[in-house]
Amino acid sequence: MTDLFGATWQTKLLYPVKATYDIMAIISSFGIAYRLAEKYRTIDPLTAGAVSLVAFIMTIPQNIMFTPPSGGPAEFVKGVLPMGQIGSQGLFVAILIALLSTEIYRFISNRNLVIRMPEGVPPAVAKSFLALVPGFCVLAVVLALRLLVEATPFGDINTMITDLVGIPMSHIGGSLPGMIVSVILIGILWTLGLHGDTIVLVFIRPVWLTNMSENLAAFQNGLPIPHIITQQFYDLWIAPGGTGALLGLVIFMLIRSRSVQMKQLGKIAAPGSLFNISEPMVFGIPLVMNPYLVVPFILTPVVLVIVSYTAMATGLVAPPAGIALPFTTPIIVSGYLATGGHVSGSILQIVNLAISLVMYYPFFRVWDNLKFREEQQANQAASTAPVEAVSERSTV
Repeated sequence: MTDLFGATWQTKLLYPVKATYDIMAIISSFGIAYRLAEKYRTIDPLTAGAVSLVAFIMTIPQNIMFTPPSGGPAEFVKGVLPMGQIGSQGLFVAILIALLSTEIYRFISNRNLVIRMPEGVPPAVAKSFLALVPGFCVLAVVLALRLLVEATPFGDINTMITDLVGIPMSHIGGSLPGMIVSVILIGILWTLGLHGDTIVLVFIRPVWLTNMSENLAAFQNGLPIPHIITQQFYDLWIAPGGTGALLGLVIFMLIRSRSVQMKQLGKIAAPGSLFNISEPMVFGIPLVMNPYLVVPFILTPVVLVIVSYTAMATGLVAPPAGIALPFTTPIIVSGYLATGGHVSGSILQIVNLAISLVMYYPFFRVWDNLKFREEQQANQAASTAPVEAVSERSTV
């Protein structure tokens, strides 16, 4: 590769990464505010997103400490944005600022504390005047926050949030006990009919994305991977077949089910389960409020977390290298790619699938037999009904 593309060919491959992950916080600050305003329907989403983005940029010190490659004295460079704070390191601040700015904007707008132009003014101009007072209030609040934080030892908002929130959250969300608690909560919420991933991961995902970004930086520089628990760890090793590691259950429904209903549902759910989509199973069986299958649905991911974490922590399996893969990537392929080309990642996925099969099998047998007996009783009732009807007519 070096002979074909030069000594810097690997650096050039990272251009898309730097154009996406390294501006993650900027995109989030705009996107979250936009969607939140869109949900409220009382304020303009585009304006709310723009105000949030400006407010977020205001929180970032526009200078960095630069050390020349030649080894000279370090000095401040002004008029620049630190890439770390507009990337994954600034994600917590971006989320908080997006929520805060949109709520302030909505509060001011809903109380008609705005400048309204006469009807003859073009709509685009009128909208810009409507945004003046709410936008000014948002920026005034954020400016006051920045000035207050600058008077503290933290120095800037990102450092304060990282020290007070980010570091504790990273210890919780990035630890084995935290991961176990997370998957238990996800499973319990799903069995209650709630989207457990959406509810739980809204708090944990920023930590996982930050860990993923740090893993990717280490992988690119040939350094040891610092984190095991990332978004890919959960998506690709803990949830084969989707939440609850349901791929094992789908396999049994296809090849061992006596119940016609279960076999048909297995055929319907198999394509989605192959790509780690579990909703057809969760709501089709259903797993919601199902006492027969709730135990393996909650406990199987816990076992997979412990096995996968132990395998990676002991060096038997390569940890996720921070390479972003969709959760829909099938197992074996995803394990190889997510670890940066290590077969051990795929082998662990096969082991996890085997564990899923073992965990679900006894509960599957009980549930399948129950549905099979129900079908037999229904068939017997249907077959005897015409005979009884004929005998009644002959008696008459």
